[in-house]
Formats: sequence, C-alpha cells, structure tokens
Amino acid sequence: MDIRAAEISAILKDQIKNFGKEAEVSEVGQVLSVGDGIARVYGLDNVQAGEMVEFPGGIRGMALNLEADNVGVVIFGNDRDIKEGDTVKRTGAIVDVPVGPGLLGRVVDALGNPIDGKGPIKATERKRVDVKAPGIIPRKSVHEPMSTGLKAIDALIPVGRGQRELVIGDRQTGKTAIILDTMLNQKSVHDNGPEKEKLYCVYVAVGQKRSTVAQFVKVLEERGALDYSIIIAATASDPAPMQFLAPFAGCTMGEYFRDNGMHALISYDDLSKQAVAYRQMSLLLRRPPGREAYPGDVFYLHSRLLERAAKLNDDNGAGSLTALPVIETQANDVSAYIPTNVISITDGQIFLETNLFFQGIRPAVNVGLSVSRVGSSAQIKAMKQVAGSIKGELAQYREMAAFAQFGSDLDAATQRLL
Repeated sequence: MDIRAAEISAILKDQIKNFGKEAEVSEVGQVLSVGDGIARVYGLDNVQAGEMVEFPGGIRGMALNLEADNVGVVIFGNDRDIKEGDTVKRTGAIVDVPVGPGLLGRVVDALGNPIDGKGPIKATERKRVDVKAPGIIPRKSVHEPMSTGLKAIDALIPVGRGQRELVIGDRQTGKTAIILDTMLNQKSVHDNGPEKEKLYCVYVAVGQKRSTVAQFVKVLEERGALDYSIIIAATASDPAPMQFLAPFAGCTMGEYFRDNGMHALISYDDLSKQAVAYRQMSLLLRRPPGREAYPGDVFYLHSRLLERAAKLNDDNGAGSLTALPVIETQANDVSAYIPTNVISITDGQIFLETNLFFQGIRPAVNVGLSVSRVGSSAQIKAMKQVAGSIKGELAQYREMAAFAQFGSDLDAATQRLL
C-alpha cells in the first residue's frame, strides 16, 4: 500500500484551513421552577434586563428580574409546555415587532405574529417595543385638528394631532364605541383627502373577550376601514405578559407612521387591564406591592407608554401619533389609583357617565367634567366660532337645572334658558 505523505498533508491542510476559530457559544440556563406564566432560571449570568430568551419548542420569554442566584423570566406563551430542568437559551435580542405599511388591514398578537389567517406579514423592518419617547427639541406644540366625527367631542373637547386624550367611564358606557366611530369616520379622508391629512389607525385590545374583538374587526372590515387600520389583540385568555406587552407593540407600530412624516391614531382599550396584568406579573416575581397592590412603577409603565404619542416638528418630518387611552372605572370612582395616574399623564379626558347613557344621550359625554388641555388651539376657525359659547351656556343650564328642582316659580330669563 502506497502512502503518499505529501498528498495526505495537503488534504489535512485543506480541511484545517476552513475550520473556523470562533466556536458559537450560546449561553444557557436551566429552569428551576415554572408556573403562572413565570419561570425561575438558574444560569444566564450575563443576560440583560428585558432580553428575549428561548425555551424548548420555540417559546419565547423576557428576563425581567435579575437576582443574585436566578433570573425571573415572564413567558410569552403557554407555560404548560415548559418543565423543570429545561434548557433556556439567550437570544441577545430585545423584544421587537414588525413595522410598516404591510401591517395595515391585519390582526396580530403582542409579538407581531398574524392571528387572522391571512398568511405571513409582509414587513421588511423590525423595531424594538420599548424605546425612549421623543425629547423636547424634536417636538412641536399640537396645532392640527384630529377630527373624530363626533360633534360633542369635536366642538366641546377638541382633540389635536399628537395629543393624548383619555376616554374614561364605567363599563358599558360607550368607550369603545367612541374609538370605533373615530376610526370609521377617517374613511372619507382616506378615500378622497390629501395624503398628508390621512390618519392611520392602530387599535390595541387588552384583556377583552375574543368575541368582542372579532366583532370589532368585522365592523371595520364591512365598512372598509380595516385597510388603514392595524389591530393588536391580547385577549383575556392570553397570558399576562402578552397583555402587558400589547400596548408597547402597538405603540411601536404607530411610531413608524409618526417617524415617517405621516399621522397615526392609537387606541389602548384598555389600560386598566394592562395594569392588572402588570400587577399579576410583578406579584408573581415577588416585587413589593404598593397602593391597591399595584407595583411601585405602575405610573412609569403608563407614562413611558403615553409619552411616545407626540407631534414632531418640521425638521423631523412633521408626523404625529395621537393616543386615545381607555380606562374603566368602578362605580364612577375617578379618584382610584390607576384613573388618577392616567388623568395626570394625559392632556385631558372625555368622561362618560352611565346616567347620561341611560337617558339616551350618546355619546354619554359629561361636558362639565371633560376637558381638553391643548385641543382648543387645534380647532379650525369655523368650529371655534360655532362652539365658542356653547360650553358657557351648558354650564349655565346645568346650574339653573339644579335650582329648578327646588322651586317652581322661576323668572322669565331662567325659563328661557331652560
């Protein structure tokens, strides 16, 4: 047998030449315990706060609590498929979602995966869900009207592009109806209006019934309004981490339009349920509870989300993102923790009342308690002239109506006003 040393060494050299020096190291950890959508993981020493990790079967999670001997991970998916001792891998990526016009007309979950059965999302870009809000310099004061198409709101509590206007009221007072009407009323502008007037709509459903979300999408589709809308759904049956993440994912999708010189409207329906989901996660992660058992940073949760709605100046494309967050009160108690927090963050509120709703006044807006702190500068001149005196007259009417209950002999001027 003829052994040629030169030939063998040539083959070995050829194989060694293509051998990479870098071995791919994926840092791994082990699941210590799992339950209620939370996993405690040992290892992952260099994981960052907010980083995505991967469990077996492709289930994703996010590292939230970095402790001395373990990491608290919230699971975006079903925790029943994860068991003690499973291997957890770092991904090196922060949570991101697809953005762009390819999402219009689609229904997605909190991670941007389609859930409407219309095939994959055609999006080329991905953006991180939790980014810093624009600073003071890139912003401009709110000066363009954002027409809702509802006379009571456009005349008395006007909303401008880039404003954050809270819709607050008890259950079944027509909060979602206001948002649905606003989205449907943009259709005429999308059909015939100029490009710069168009308002793209993003609707985030948090903790609602699946049937309600399906009905909402059906109405949009029937009226032809789904073509300029994106729906993000984290329903009541989804895990708490998904309900916590959905508003941030929706905000990132809306910011794409804001940052590219377009206008978008985002509605969070509703933020009380997001706060409840965040409370559940925080308590399971053993973070100390505060007032009403909410964690200490629940204010920061909502402020960092709502501050991302802004009107940008001309140097930054003059785009805007308008936010209509929804808060559900219990028995008209506006002084509870979450309602007071969100009222202090937003630029005004539309207050809906059960009594007015049952009287047949719909939208059931209580004009006395509702305010718009920046909207009046965004009203068009014609609307200002028409609506200027209405608010004062309504206040006078309410005052006189209260007096009229006590006495029957009213002077002519009061009777005329009533």
